[in-house]
Parts: sequence; structure tokens; C-alpha cells
Amino acid sequence: MDFGGGSGGDHDGSEPQRRKKRYHRHTAHQIQRLEAMFKECPHPDEKQRMELSRELGLAPRQIKFWFQNRRTQMKAQHERADNCALRAENDRIRCENIVIRETLRNVICPSCGIAPSGEDSFFDEQKLRMENAHLKEELDRVSSIAAKYIGRPISQLPPVQPIHIASLDLTMSSLSAHGLTGPSLDLDLLPGSSSSVPHLPAQAVVFSDMDKSLMADVAANALDEFLRLAQTDEPLWMKSATDGRDTLNLESYERMFPRASSHLKNPDIRTEASRESRVVIMNGLALIDMFMDLNKWAELFPAIVSAAKTIEVISPGLLTSQNGSLQLMYGELQVLSPLLPTREFYFLRYCQQIEQGLWAIVDVSFDLSRYDQFASQSRSQKLPSGCLIQDLPNGYSKVTWVEHVEIEDKAPIHRLYRDLIYSGLAFGAERWIATLERMCERIACLMVTGSSTRDVGGVIPSPDGKRSMMKLAQRMVNNFCGSISTSSSRQQHWTTLSGSSEVGVRVALHKSTDPGQPNGVVLSAATTIWLPISPQNVFNFFKDERTRAQWDVLSNGNAVQEVAHIANGSHPGNCISVLRAYNTSQNNMLILQESCIDSSGSLVVYCPVELPAINLAMSGEDPSYIPLLPSGFTISPDGGPDPGDGASSSSAVVARQGSTSRSGGSLMTVAFQILVSSLPSAKLNLESVTTVNNLVSTTVHQIKAALNCPGS
Repeated sequence: MDFGGGSGGDHDGSEPQRRKKRYHRHTAHQIQRLEAMFKECPHPDEKQRMELSRELGLAPRQIKFWFQNRRTQMKAQHERADNCALRAENDRIRCENIVIRETLRNVICPSCGIAPSGEDSFFDEQKLRMENAHLKEELDRVSSIAAKYIGRPISQLPPVQPIHIASLDLTMSSLSAHGLTGPSLDLDLLPGSSSSVPHLPAQAVVFSDMDKSLMADVAANALDEFLRLAQTDEPLWMKSATDGRDTLNLESYERMFPRASSHLKNPDIRTEASRESRVVIMNGLALIDMFMDLNKWAELFPAIVSAAKTIEVISPGLLTSQNGSLQLMYGELQVLSPLLPTREFYFLRYCQQIEQGLWAIVDVSFDLSRYDQFASQSRSQKLPSGCLIQDLPNGYSKVTWVEHVEIEDKAPIHRLYRDLIYSGLAFGAERWIATLERMCERIACLMVTGSSTRDVGGVIPSPDGKRSMMKLAQRMVNNFCGSISTSSSRQQHWTTLSGSSEVGVRVALHKSTDPGQPNGVVLSAATTIWLPISPQNVFNFFKDERTRAQWDVLSNGNAVQEVAHIANGSHPGNCISVLRAYNTSQNNMLILQESCIDSSGSLVVYCPVELPAINLAMSGEDPSYIPLLPSGFTISPDGGPDPGDGASSSSAVVARQGSTSRSGGSLMTVAFQILVSSLPSAKLNLESVTTVNNLVSTTVHQIKAALNCPGS
């Protein structure tokens, strides 16, 4: 029907006509003939296509394309049918699984009327046999080591008595003989532990499939947010004008990730966010294995992780790569000082491979109090955080670390640590990744089989001896970090004593029963002071063996000589040393010392060890049962800018005494451990506390005098 009638209408209708000529819709006869041919031969050759072309009046190219499209269509139909069949089979198996699980959960034994055990008795018996065999092997191994250590079979020994640490024997037993026992102090005697197992509720939490599905959704959303935080720069992250660190733009973040956050209006809640990237000397799969194994994770960060436990494995992931692994965990994070409480988190840890050679491990808090009334609701909430691991061709990895938490400060932060906490350095990404970089170097040195140690006189004869000494030193550092922890899992409560230092000496008492520690009652004493000197200079002071007599009260002013040295990393300060004191009556006693330093701070930990025990470790034997009771120092920046390389001016001291000081000095914690008594039921008397108080106070006084900052 013609509505326009003019030449313009004819012109307008010509374009659609020309376009329609490009597409030829086959007739019913053509399609019927092509379908019949497709059933006989889905892949016709060129001759057959030419015959169909002449018969149907189509071009050979059209015949070819029609068969290609028909084969693609048929393949898609088959795939859809297979998917529907598999989905139906999967639903049927899931329903059967649920029915079987419910049946097993409610089954009752007709003989005794109680639920049967979850495993077959045959497997229970086999498990017990294997455990007995393992314990027997362990007993034989320990007996063999003990026989080498003492020079005769262990069966010929009298009953074992508790071991004393001779050089730190500061008990008042000698004074007690003269009637100077003194009154007993009212300090709780708690069974301490150096393990990383938190004091969690004994009641097991049972999660349903719906709960686990919810956790998986939370982890997936957290992964998406974390990837954007790790890979996006401006406007989400801005470079700080003062130190060049990445600073989170909260306005951009809230626009990008809107969420219900009414609790943020609470003035006691503040946000800490940081990001840092570095290259570490370890491949991606090895890093993933260490992060997903809580014991290895705690060993990797002994100065940060005070307690860790896996509550539930939601999804195990792939066996070889942990891809898809999802775990519900508990962790306590610390700063090495008795002045600061730990931060507790219940969180989900999710591992996912993003692409070839790129992995993400993301942590996000999970409210466990909804499932267990005994689980305390954490004051700290971990927003999507974690690390992005990129494999490099040389076997190293580039790690991008993001830390993003909400903290509720219900108690005021101690004035010494206020700047460090508010700057984000205390628990930020820089501290995590600096520690990771240093520990990866340490592990690489541990794995080196060649003799790369600078051994004075060649006293470490083999790579096995080097590894044994490094394991002994690592256990010493772990023990030291645990001794000054404020973690509730350590079950040691700190009590403040009056002392000469500016914050007072704090003491804690616990009963030591762990292997590798002297049995009995151990007193820990620590104090933290501020020094108007850079952390690097303070570390150099403690590391220099020529200045040791200026601060080591127990050396009685005697000089020391380094008899063995093991490098732990690229920085010369990261090393293990065996020291011998000159002009001392205890010629059978050596000092094992490990020092470590990175951009977040440093540690100097030392412990007296008997000469036969050192020889045992240097020969490559297992050092697990050598008793250690370490002391030492932790050094960290105070959170202020560095005004100079260690200037100790009076103006810096005066500024630090104000509430808003920014001085660039150091925070140093001094910590000692003393075996009070080898009797587990012994009471702490006043003289023991007075002795340790004087020991810490005298050490602090001598350090200040040696560093020329008595007024700090």
C-alpha cells in the first residue's frame, strides 16, 4: 500500500530493498533437502557441495556455511542436553547425601542406646597402632640424643631432675638459707605456654551447609574488594606527601564500596589502611603453603602473630595449590611490649588463583558470636585485606600487601605508643611485608647447602650443623616473643612494679612445662622506654660486641668474643652469633644471640647455653630439647619523623614529653626471663621480685648512660 506516492518515497524504499538482498532466506524445499543431506553426511566434500549447489540453486559458499552453522547448532544442543542431565544427577546425589547425613546423625545403637563413634573400630585400632609406633620412634630418638649428650645410655641415669639455667640463676635460694625468704607476693601462677594455640571455647561449633555457603559468599565478595584495593591507584590510594606511603582515600573508598556502616559513627572506632609492595626471595606456591598453614604462618611472623588457630576448614581447595581453599581462623596480633593489648580477629582466609602465576589470599572478619555464645565479639574488624602474589621468572615473587581494619579503642592507648599506633606502622602493611621479606631471606639461608657462614675457626663443621643452629635460634626468638606477649592465650597477667624507669617494670609469672624450656616457675620482667635516638643507632649499639659490657649487667663488665657467625640475610645485622665472655668463671657457658632488623624495627635476643648443648647443635643433632630461657630487646620507631640520624638533643626530649610530640626517636622494650624455682608449686617471694626489678632498672640506667640520654 502506497502512502507517500512521490519519488521521495520510492527513494526511501530502495535502501531496505538493497539491504534485504544481502540476506537470503532459504525456501522450505531447500532446507528440507539440506537437512536430509545433513543426516546422511554432516561433513560433505566439495563434490557433494557442488551437486547441492546446482540442485538447489545456491552458491557453494552458501552450502558450506549452512553445514558449518548446522554442525555448531547441533553441538550446542548436545551440550545443553548433557548439562541438564548432569545437573539433574547432581541434584539427586546432593539430596541423597543430605538424607544419608541426617540418618547417620540420628542413628542410635540398639545395644547401648547411644550414638556410635564416627569411625570404624578397625580404623581406630590402626590409628592407635600407628601412634604407638610413632611415639616409640620418638622415644628411641630422644634416648639416642640424650646418650650422646651425657656420654652414657639413658637407662643408666637416675631420675631426671629439673634443669637450672646457671648464668641466670637469680633465685633467692641462697638468701633463703640465711633467713631472708621474705613475704610471698600475690601474683597468679599460671601454666604458661610458648605455643600459638589460643584459649578458645572448648565447645565445637557445627556449621550447616547454608552457613558454609554464606561464608563462601562473604569470601568471594571480599576477594573482589581486595583485588580492587590491591590493583587500583588513584583516586582510591593517594601518595602521602611526608613519607610517600599509600594512603586510602576514604571518600573514594565509600563511594566505590558502599555498605551499611552505622557503627562507624561511634567515635571510638577508627580505620587503619595501608598498602605496600616488595619482591621476596620465595616462589608463590611456597608462600601460599605457609599462609594457609596456621602453624607455619605463626612461625613466619613470631613478632606479630601471638596466637593462631584454624576453627573450621570450610573448603580444602586443591591439594597441590590450595586454590579455592577457605578456612575460618582465629588470630591475635601483637606489638612486642607489655604496654599494648593484642588485637583479636575471627576471620575467613580465602586463597584463589586469579590467573597463571597470580594468586590472592584475602582475610575478612566473620562474626562467630552468632554461632557460639562463648566466642567473644572482637573489638577489631578486619575489612578485606591480604596479599597479592605474583610469580617472577627468577623464582622470586612480587607481593602486594593490603591491611584494612576497623579498631575500637575502648581503653586509651599508652602515650609512648600513641604516635606509632595512629601512624598505622604498628600493625600496617609495611611491618607485615618487611617481616616477610626478612624471613624469606632467612629461609633461603637455611636451605643453602654450601658453607656460606663466617665461622671463626670453622666450629660449625657441616650444613646440618648450620641448620640445627638456625632452628635453635629461631626457637629462642619465638620463645622471647611469647614471653613479653599480652595475649590471653599465654595465660600470663602483667603486674606493674614501682621502678626507676619512666613506665615502671612489669612482671608476669607462669609455670613452664613445654619441651625445650626449663621446668619450673618462670618470672618474666619487661619495661618500655623512649630514646631520642634513631632505631638504627640503638640497634648498632646492642649489636656491637665491643659495647656489650656497657649494658649487659650479667657479664660483670667482661668483654665478649664472637666464636661463630651465621648470616641470615642480605643485611649484615641479620645474623646468629655464638659469643664467649672473657675472664669469667663460667667457662662452660656460651651466649647464643640472634639479631634481626628491617624497616619496621629490630630485635636482639640472647640466651646462655651450656657448651655441650652448643656442641650438640653444631654437630647437626636435633636441638629441640636444649633448654632456653632468652632475654633481649625490641626496638621500633616511635611513629614520628626522623629529625636526624640519632641526634639526642634536649629539645627532642622536651618535645617528647608533650602529648603531640613528633620526634623520630625509638621505643625500646627490655625483657628478661628468670627461673625462680624448679618446683612447679613454688611461691614467688619479695626478694626475687626486688632482684629482677633491680636488674631491669640497672640495665635501663646503663643503656641511657651509654647512649648519652639520661634525661629521656
